[in-house]
Amino acid sequence: MTLLTAIAAAAEEHHGNVAMETLPFGIIAAVVFALLGLVTFSYRNVANRHSDKVERASEPVSHEAGHGH
Repeated sequence: MTLLTAIAAAAEEHHGNVAMETLPFGIIAAVVFALLGLVTFSYRNVANRHSDKVERASEPVSHEAGHGH
């Protein structure tokens, strides 16, 4: 038996199935990634939500008397 197979056998005895031990980390990472994706998706089209206000602000402003300035 080589050193590498002896280490692998010892690790298998001691820890069991490593894939099952690390599965929760992968699930947690996938859930966090999905939540961050939903947050990013919620900011979609934010610049155009109030386009009517932008259009009104770009109209020329008349400086008539009576504005208090």
